[in-house]
Amino acid sequence: MSQPEPLPGSRPKTVLYRNGSVYTAADPFATAMVVDGDTVAWVGSEQAASSIADSSMEIIDLRGALVAPGFVDSHLHLTETGIALESLKLGGIRSARELLDAVAAAPGDGPVLGHGWDETAWVDGTLPSAEELERASAGRPVYLSRVDVHSALVSTTLAQAAGLREMDGFDGGARVRRAAHTAARQATRRLPESMLQRHQSRALSEAAANGYVAVAEMGAPHIGGAEDLRLAAAWNGGGSEGAGVPEVLAYWGELALSEEHARSILEQFGFAVRGLAGDLNIDGSVGSRTAALRTGYTDAPGERGSLYLSVDEAAAHLAACSLAGVQGGFHVIGDAGLDAALQALGLAAREVGEQRVRAAGHRFEHVEMADPAAVETLARYAVTVSAQPAFDAAWGGPGGLYEQRLGERSSSMNPFARLYSAGVPVCFGSDSPVTPLRPWSSVRACLEHHNQEERISARAAFLGHTRAGWRAARYPNPMAGQLVPGAPASFAVWEVEELMVQVADGRVQSWSTDPRARTPLLPALDTGSDPVCLQTVRDGVELFASPALRS
Repeated sequence: MSQPEPLPGSRPKTVLYRNGSVYTAADPFATAMVVDGDTVAWVGSEQAASSIADSSMEIIDLRGALVAPGFVDSHLHLTETGIALESLKLGGIRSARELLDAVAAAPGDGPVLGHGWDETAWVDGTLPSAEELERASAGRPVYLSRVDVHSALVSTTLAQAAGLREMDGFDGGARVRRAAHTAARQATRRLPESMLQRHQSRALSEAAANGYVAVAEMGAPHIGGAEDLRLAAAWNGGGSEGAGVPEVLAYWGELALSEEHARSILEQFGFAVRGLAGDLNIDGSVGSRTAALRTGYTDAPGERGSLYLSVDEAAAHLAACSLAGVQGGFHVIGDAGLDAALQALGLAAREVGEQRVRAAGHRFEHVEMADPAAVETLARYAVTVSAQPAFDAAWGGPGGLYEQRLGERSSSMNPFARLYSAGVPVCFGSDSPVTPLRPWSSVRACLEHHNQEERISARAAFLGHTRAGWRAARYPNPMAGQLVPGAPASFAVWEVEELMVQVADGRVQSWSTDPRARTPLLPALDTGSDPVCLQTVRDGVELFASPALRS
């Protein structure tokens, strides 16, 4: 009798991958791996694989490809990513005229949505007016988010429809920030459930095609609301819709006033929310000049950004979460914003005890401006830093956005090496749609940090993008993020040009690059191109497969 065909999104019970390279601590020279259901059953040599192979298995010839633990994006926004993927892509725009031309050429007859403009890269940074946007769109509402999604350009029609006139952050022009930006974005996000699901599906498919097996969804009232987070978490339901997508690690950024309040916020959802953290904003972004700074912006000395929470509010939140035994945390970018967060940690520790604060495993998102004293405090309270290496690649070089906004302060931005050296837990993400879902580019950004003193090895960066992501989310399976017998079968297969050990600089001892050190190999990232994803698998279920994998 013939065997039944596997259902869509399922895999044969046993699969043997051979004739490649497997990134595993169990055997740094492994060339083969067996997956049994949802578990890694074995890793080893090609010779051993020949003796294991039998007709009951699906055998995949890797032809030199690399099998590695799947990536975890520790900070993104699914609906926003899906919308950005399907709307005007403005990252290549270099002037107000080009932007207006893009708006005028936008297809359809509904709102004109776009994402990714960055006036610091324009020849002339002058922004278009609301009236110019109105004329270009022929009266259609226009919402164009800046690359950091902390400000946007809006047309007159949208400003009127969203009631922006009396709001903080609206000055009558096209650019909106703070409360006015939140209202403008929400006015364009009142979408049917089916459309929200479509946007999230698009984002999850993009993640799977780039080797991600899990994503941390950073929901918040000011972003998509509770319904948006509920839809995101529903992809984990195990039904046909959720079978073939990355796991969603849900966070909710709402301020808790007490232990009871923290518990009631979490209980309202009816599904696992990993913490009251993520985009609970202490401040904004450098690009929109809303990150809270100790001293003024270099290109706007009268501005110091915005503090959205007081120290007392932040302290009450961390104390409440610590008592409830859940992760708390904030979006924090500027040095004054981090000062407030760290003061709040100290107040919370005095109220509930330092051990409770440490045990809760709090996490701070971004943390781009951290001096040595701040790093020491983060380590003391065991706070995880969830950072975005691609920020440095995009804005950290000479003449880049950081230097324009911050001058000499830009040299110490995103201090990855300092954080690692102090023992601060670090995990990495994209903040998509702020930067693309391209994990190897993010690993490369760690290796090529604009400040040589803050570079880390490719291995450290890879672990920060994989195993550390699971740990940061306090995932219950301690074996997640590695390929050893008994671990979850969550991995990606990559077509690579070359494998090697890559270190940040000569400070790393030479023995670590010697084959005798038995250090697992990673793709060479100085070839000018990223590895190509051939397959992504989560818990034994295939999320993505290139036709080249089995051809």
